[in-house]
Parts: sequence; structure tokens; C-alpha cells
Amino acid sequence: MKTWAVSARVLLPLLLLGAVRAPDCTDSSRCTGPPRRYTPDWPSLDSRPLPAWFDEAKFGVFVHWGVFSVPAWGSEWFWWHWEAEKLPAYQNFMRENYPPNFSYADFGPQFTARFFHPDSWADLFEASGAKKINYFFYLRNIHYGLYHSLLEWFHPLYLRDKKNDFKTQYFVREKIMPELYDLVNRYKPDLIWSDGEWEGPDTYWNSTNFLSWLYNDSPVKDVVVVNDRWGKNCSCHHGGYYNCQDKFKPETLPDHKWEMCTSIDKMSWGYRRDMVLTDITSEYSIISELVRTVSLGGNYLLNIGPTKDGLIVPIFQERLLAVGKWLGINGEAIYASKPWRVQFEKNATSVWYTSKGPTVYAIFLYWPESGILSLKSPIVTSTTQITMLGIQNDLKWSKNPGEDLLVYLPHLPPAAVPTEFAWTIKLTGVK
Repeated sequence: MKTWAVSARVLLPLLLLGAVRAPDCTDSSRCTGPPRRYTPDWPSLDSRPLPAWFDEAKFGVFVHWGVFSVPAWGSEWFWWHWEAEKLPAYQNFMRENYPPNFSYADFGPQFTARFFHPDSWADLFEASGAKKINYFFYLRNIHYGLYHSLLEWFHPLYLRDKKNDFKTQYFVREKIMPELYDLVNRYKPDLIWSDGEWEGPDTYWNSTNFLSWLYNDSPVKDVVVVNDRWGKNCSCHHGGYYNCQDKFKPETLPDHKWEMCTSIDKMSWGYRRDMVLTDITSEYSIISELVRTVSLGGNYLLNIGPTKDGLIVPIFQERLLAVGKWLGINGEAIYASKPWRVQFEKNATSVWYTSKGPTVYAIFLYWPESGILSLKSPIVTSTTQITMLGIQNDLKWSKNPGEDLLVYLPHLPPAAVPTEFAWTIKLTGVK
């Protein structure tokens, strides 16, 4: 999980790339007559349609940047592992690298952001093909979101409420609710990525009261999207879209909009100086996870951790740009797509399907040695046409005796193949 306290609570409300847009109605009923009012209870709040932009975006970038980026060691939970759990590895790290009595707050002045250039970050995120950044963006028309942790490990008011078994709300009244209202009114985020909810119920956090205000009266009421982390009883049950858990991977098509959040660094969400190459998720793994997620109706949120100076290290840039390059060819099958009647064919090529209206996209992760792609699910008609994204000419196809659709892939030199992995077949006139 991605929670820390005080100094790293909100991940940089600095890049406001674009103003709040006109109401993003998901159906005509939201654009005519008086707006619906949502009451502070889950049946009402859960009935709110998700603004359309989120489902259309599909890919976003998560940014974890805070005081934990100064020690930049172990994980972004550095403070907790060191001071609360007193893990030997963290105790030894501090003893070997910092003077006695050095506190977590002493890292603060070293969080300089000296080389932080927001325009450069924005250019990189746009080149990645993302449509949301959390710290956050879902890009296309850049959508900006904020991460917000409800709990704070060492805040005295939170510890007081916790000692009282969350039957008091000193922390919520004095800290969390004023902070959340201020964040929305001041920065007007398109998305609030709530976290740190798991120790107290939603009634302790006053989540439903906040969300009813957010949906009814806030300056972003028509466009804002939230996740499901609003109390220990909420994950995968209440809220806007579902995170369920970090790196959530459903095996079948869920009946509710969901998101997979994951990190390029498999061991941490924040930047680590002790990161090694084997800790880095490969380009193939990132793109195959993106394809799988979108095919199953989800959004894919990919995390990076900048340095304390505000630099995004080259390996993170490389991964983001690889995704952008792939989406530059195959984005038609991803952005604003919908799950098809069949999501996956388990065979040697690993085919995942998406759709847009009558058009079907078959994204295969492995190129068949024979050069012939076999598809079981599409039913051809007299008007069937098949192409490959990134290639101009139609592809030849036939039906084999077993009724599989056989698609004859182009014979191309390596330099002419549209992408290195995960190729998209576009099918029109199929059922």
C-alpha cells in the first residue's frame, strides 16, 4: 500500500494542466433538467454514473514523490519500517549513514526538488500515451488527480482516535476533512485517489458526507472520479471505480469499473537508490498487463518515483516512452474501447480482445512461428475485412476445417514490424 504521513500526504498538487471542463454527462439524463442530488449513504453514492472520461482514458501515470525520496532506500514506507516496526535493516541503514538522533523530519530540508521542471514531466507523460496522472494524470486532454491518505501513522490526534477504537473523531474533524475540502476547492482535481482507509470504518472518516458534497456541490462535481478506499469496509464494494487491492488482477470480466495500479519498480512505489535492474518491470510485462487490464474492462495506472531533486531516472523514462510508442500504433484498440463478448483466447499467441461498436480488435502477445494467427471467437461474414494496426494493406484470411479464423500475417523485415511485441488485428464485419 502507498501510505505515509504528514509531509508526504499529498503528492504534489503542482501541475494543473487544463481547466475543469464542462459537465461530462454519461447519458442524456445528466444533461437535462435539475441535477440529481446524492445523499450521504452508499446506495445513493454508488448509484452515481462514472464520468465517461475515466473509462475512455484507459492508461494513467502514478507519481510517488515525498520526503521518503530523500533516504530513497527500501520503500516509501521508510518512516514506518524504521520508527514503528524498527526493522533491523532500516535501523542499520540509519546508523551507518546518518548521525545519532537524526529524525525523519530532518530529511525535510533535503527534499529540494531542485531539478523539478513540470513542463518536462508533462512532456514525458504525454509521450507515454497516458491519459491520467495521479499525482496523477490520465492524459489525452490531460486529466489531473490527487492521491490522498486518510490515516497518518504518527499524528497525535489520529493516535488518540485509534486508542479510542475510532469512537472519537478528533483527527477527522481537525485535520482530514478540512484538508480534503481545501484540496478540492483549491486544486480542483479530476480524480481523488483515496488510501490509508483500512484501520477505521467509513463512518469514522465521514466518507459519505464528503462524497455527497463532492458529487453535489463541489467545483468538480460533474467530472470528478473517486476510487473505493473510503473505509475498511469499502474496498471493492463502495465508491466510484474499484481498486480492490494494489496490483489487482481479476481473472474474469468484473461487473464494475476497476483499475490496476502497479509500479515500474516492483519493490517500491517511491524512488530507491538501492534499486537494481532485476527489480524493474520489463517493457513486455507492462504492455501485456495493460492489454489484459483493458480487455477485462479496467484502467491501467503505472507508477514512477522521482528523486528528491525532481528527476525521473532514465529507466523510468524509457519504460514510459516504450508504452507511448506502443500506444502510438495500437492506441485505437485501447482508448475508449469496451470489452468484447470474449475477452481472451488461451493459446500459443495469447489473444486478448477489445471492441469499439462493431469493430473488434484482437491483440496477440506472441507472433506465431507459422506466420498464421488462429482465432476461434470471431464469426466472419460476407463483409469481413482484416487489417493490422500500423500496416496499410488488408490481410488475407480463411476458415480452416475446424472453423477457426486463420489470419495470414505480413512477411516483414524486423525493422518494418509495427511494434516489438503485442500486435493488433482489426476486424470489421465480424460477429
